Amino acid sequence: MLEQSPLPFESRPGQLAMARAVEQALEEKRHLIVEAGTGTGKTLAYLLPALRSGRRVIVSTGTKALQDQLISRDIPFLESLLGPLRVCVMKGRSNYLCRHKLVTLGRQPVLTGLDLQRQFSRILTWEQETVTGDRSELADLPEASELWSRLDARSEACLGSTCPDYQRCFITEMRRKALESDLIIVNHHLFFADLAVRREAAGAPDAGVLPEAAAVIFDEAHELESVASSYFGIAVSNQRFENLAHDLEAVYREHPDTAAQMHFSAQHMLERSRIFFQLLPIAEDGRQPFQQREEFLETSGDLYLSVRSSLLRLEAELDQLRSVDESAGLRRRIAQLRSELEFVLESHSGNMVYWLERRTAGGLRQQMRTTLIQATPIDVSTLLEDHLFESIPSVILTSATLTVQGGFEHICSRLGLRDARQLIVPSHFRYEEQALLYLPPQMPDPRSPDFQSEAVACIERVLEITQGRAFCLFTSYNQMQEISERLQSRIGFPILLHGTAPRNILLQRFRETPNAVLCGTSSFWQGVDVQGEALSCVIIDRLPFAVPNDPVVAARMQAIEEAGGNPFYEYQIPSAVITLKQGFGRLIRSLEDRGLLVLLDPRIRQKQYGRVFLDSLPPYRQTRDLSVVEEFFAAKPE
Repeated sequence: MLEQSPLPFESRPGQLAMARAVEQALEEKRHLIVEAGTGTGKTLAYLLPALRSGRRVIVSTGTKALQDQLISRDIPFLESLLGPLRVCVMKGRSNYLCRHKLVTLGRQPVLTGLDLQRQFSRILTWEQETVTGDRSELADLPEASELWSRLDARSEACLGSTCPDYQRCFITEMRRKALESDLIIVNHHLFFADLAVRREAAGAPDAGVLPEAAAVIFDEAHELESVASSYFGIAVSNQRFENLAHDLEAVYREHPDTAAQMHFSAQHMLERSRIFFQLLPIAEDGRQPFQQREEFLETSGDLYLSVRSSLLRLEAELDQLRSVDESAGLRRRIAQLRSELEFVLESHSGNMVYWLERRTAGGLRQQMRTTLIQATPIDVSTLLEDHLFESIPSVILTSATLTVQGGFEHICSRLGLRDARQLIVPSHFRYEEQALLYLPPQMPDPRSPDFQSEAVACIERVLEITQGRAFCLFTSYNQMQEISERLQSRIGFPILLHGTAPRNILLQRFRETPNAVLCGTSSFWQGVDVQGEALSCVIIDRLPFAVPNDPVVAARMQAIEEAGGNPFYEYQIPSAVITLKQGFGRLIRSLEDRGLLVLLDPRIRQKQYGRVFLDSLPPYRQTRDLSVVEEFFAAKPE
């Protein structure tokens, strides 16, 4: 068993308890779920037992940023104590350069535009120097680079072992290193993308990129249901047709004998698909159920069949062009697109919700509209039980926010986790001293027309006391826009607004700008770490209930009701509790942090279910008196 270290590090009993529980779970091949409060040091509590286990372990994180933290900070720290470790990091294929595509693109006509030419020249030079081919090394490459999307190693255009650059391929090298490693660090998106591929391939030996492992550790495990739902579902978009047509043209441009015919077939497919997506019954941006699939097929069935026929025609043509290296990969890609289109329009799975989504991105001049038809599992618990918990000897789930009223029942039920050992490790922080929760006494119900004006007034008073230095977190983008706009003319502090710059840039500006106020929505509720006085207050507008008319949420609530349950208490409240804990968790990030938490929603005091939220939060000191808030900030920390 793990013993306490004689080295002069800070003793954390909770960290040691978690490390021992992880070690025991690995030894006994058991599943384990751990809520480890912020400041526990949970990363080292699972890394050290994993490395000591003598078995290959996969660590899956919620974000690529946490992946990078593990590989750049935590692993080097452990190597300073233990010596060299066999560890590798794996990301999704789109993060890596495809050398074959780089060579092919270099033989094609000169790229148009000075920016693309400069980027191509930079990538050519970097390709000779890089060991990993990971685009994160290209700090000067724009995040939404059009060129990178034509050069990355995503699987649909991969030639596999028939590629002339297979032995030099960065994906091949990543797999080799993974097979030689004891610890493999991935993110949830890659893990579940790989699991979905293996499920579809029904155990084929070459399916997926991740090697077999004795255990998987999920950090930020509260995200698993959402990520798993995405990868066990299907999404067909107009952009997939656009990208397919582009790639077909690019490949066959170098084969004059077939270029004209392929151009005709690709354009026919593209024209049919564009009309098809334009006729889908969705009028504006957002998500809506696709309950009228049968009616749509009755009125537009001929158009759907023409799109399907154009894909079949391309499959047949590519089957005759086996002399072209890329033909087999393109044919598989077209067959998959056709199969998925058939599924989202014609299948009648009882565990699927079918829905439409439209997104618009870009500026006024170059707007890109993406329309998607999606099928998402209503319940992923059986899928996860069969393909994750039954197939991997030891699965360990951890996060700072997994329990509701001190229990794991909700998360275990949603994920299909049975007979797992459970552990709650209290936070290392002194929440009673470090944090004050202010619940304003006179706020109206958030559904009231008076709520917004009262919210602005309350936020203004609080920010005057805290001197800015705050996150204002909102449950809707419109609410954020309207309240932040009204605050602009009422407070003298700099306001940073979600959506005006990439998240990492906004966070950097927040850290560097004295007395700043950052207004954000969902992506700022979790995975954000700002320590010190720069963040001394977190204000949340309302209890973060999921939108009940969202197609997936509505289908899950209906399924619970049909099974005789209460969807509000069994699904909406527990999910909102975990989200609220995440949002409030932005404030206290170290033993030195002090600050104020504000919830403007009076339902946490007025409604019977409010007790569920209060019982699930850390033991913050609470007040409804603004003078207590003033005293808190006037007092100097000991």
